[in-house]
Amino acid sequence: MDLTAIRTEARALLAGRWNIYALIWLIYILIESATTSIPGSSLIITGPFALGLALISLRVVRRQDITVEMLFEGFRDFFRSLVASLLMIVYVVLWSLLLIIPGIIAALSYSMTFYILADNPDLTASEAIAKSKIMMFGHKAELFWLYLSFIGWAILCLFTAGIGFLWLLPYIHTSTAVFYHKIKGNEEVIDI
Repeated sequence: MDLTAIRTEARALLAGRWNIYALIWLIYILIESATTSIPGSSLIITGPFALGLALISLRVVRRQDITVEMLFEGFRDFFRSLVASLLMIVYVVLWSLLLIIPGIIAALSYSMTFYILADNPDLTASEAIAKSKIMMFGHKAELFWLYLSFIGWAILCLFTAGIGFLWLLPYIHTSTAVFYHKIKGNEEVIDI
């Protein structure tokens, strides 16, 4: 898979949307930061926000309009997104107990879960995780290299006191959504 083409497509899709998506990420980061003082609250809201961000990224890839309010769309499906988030955390932590590499592989295996939840409101959280594992079979290394290709941008963002991340995170999320769309056809014949 051509990772440069994925990043190029993501940049093209973000044209005219960079600032609204940066604002969405700013709001998300501020909310996450504000909830760190309340024990367990971050754990509870991570799933719904992850689903909201996946929905936004998919809308960008599908050339649909996005709004700030869409960040909170995951709360309409609170239970499924919460369960998916908690299960993913448990699985990654358990795999990480073996060593860090199995934990990274597990995280990559489950990385499409929220995109699958966004596209399939009839699936349970565990079914979406299982479908993500199937979808990512043979693609984990590609996604790892895609994420690694943003390391230079991340280092540059550090020189902006972190402000650059408001534009880098939408770029990474949109690239991941493009990646999801490219591999999505590969698992269509597999039923879980």
